Amino acid sequence: MTERTRCVVIGGGPAGMVTGLLLARAGVDVTVLEKHGDFLRDFRGDTVHPSTLQLLDELGLGEQFAKLPQSHLTQVRLPGADGRTLVVGDLTRLKVRHPYIAMVPQWDLLALLAKAAAEEPSFTLRMRTEATDLIRVGDRVEGVRYRTEEGETGELRADLTIAADGRWSIAHRQPELHPREYPVPIDAWWFRVPRRPDDEATGLMPFAAQGRFAVLIPRPDYFQIAYIGRKGIDAELRARGIEAFRRDVAEAIPFLADRVDEIASMDDVKHLDVRLNRLLRWHLDGLLCIGDAAHAMSPVGGVGINLAVQDAVAAATLLAEPLRGNGSAGRVTELDLARVHTRRLLPTVLVQWMQRLMHSAVVGPIVEGRRMGPPGPVLALVSRFPQLSFVPAYLIGVGFRPEHAPPFARRALSSAGR
Repeated sequence: MTERTRCVVIGGGPAGMVTGLLLARAGVDVTVLEKHGDFLRDFRGDTVHPSTLQLLDELGLGEQFAKLPQSHLTQVRLPGADGRTLVVGDLTRLKVRHPYIAMVPQWDLLALLAKAAAEEPSFTLRMRTEATDLIRVGDRVEGVRYRTEEGETGELRADLTIAADGRWSIAHRQPELHPREYPVPIDAWWFRVPRRPDDEATGLMPFAAQGRFAVLIPRPDYFQIAYIGRKGIDAELRARGIEAFRRDVAEAIPFLADRVDEIASMDDVKHLDVRLNRLLRWHLDGLLCIGDAAHAMSPVGGVGINLAVQDAVAAATLLAEPLRGNGSAGRVTELDLARVHTRRLLPTVLVQWMQRLMHSAVVGPIVEGRRMGPPGPVLALVSRFPQLSFVPAYLIGVGFRPEHAPPFARRALSSAGR
């Protein structure tokens, strides 16, 4: 079966859903394909940064978002060698409407975006539908082949295909779009333990032990924990078993020692193969990659979602007008797609440079057992001049080039955003 749409978006994550919503509000016929039947997957990035909160206000969704179960982080901390933690990013110093990072289960955010997009007559969300390949006619991409959960296959032809399907994007099968990989010294393991009413919860809480560290992310009734260790040791951790892993966690985070039994088995510990890469070009004729499909990010700083959402806003802003055109005169050109790449390249490069610096100066030495925290001069500088915490807070919370909703997508600000 062959169907047609103006724009097909591969992937119903934050980048894909924001792109679909904004283009639909521009009147563009847009179809989002999501291979899963729902958004309920644990340990996706759940950070919603100040610039994204501002965007939700501009889209008229701030009040609805504020009603979602969430916790607010106002500080970013690093472990010190003396066992103390140091505030390196204080978001309360930011002069923004929302000076915090909202921790919200990603499925709630995606459901909110999907509901808003469904109100637009030109929007279609097809769940349980996996894009299996790109349709290429000569040098041009003209849509996707898909398969439904029931096994039905078909083709969805489109004037523009936007790949927002993550770091394992099907777009990377194209010989022109292989990403450049950067060395990464770490992997991450995600799990959760119960949180008690008297537990501190004002910021990301780091803890270090020999050869590893962990970051606690407070949620309303549990801690989501990112356990960071050397790259390539997942098989070793699993071979040692759950009891050894519990001991490692208790050693790194002593106040959780009486709760580590809540980690029932290593099946509760989800491995993330950390990657840091970037496509040298983000587009082909008829195809644009955004978010992790264009640049996989390290979890350091938790900025991946923020960057992906800003890619989506830039893409919709620059491409809505050519997509609204009719016939060949309205065809999206490679020059149009290159403008998106050009607009978003510098912020991406700078964020990845910052993450690589953190890997080499802070994270790598900790997991290699050479140090228990950041370099001494850094700790001394931040301790002496706490106002410097504004800089990391701005880079993490707002970013190098924040994007704002284009006029065609804006709605009245919610009362929560006023």
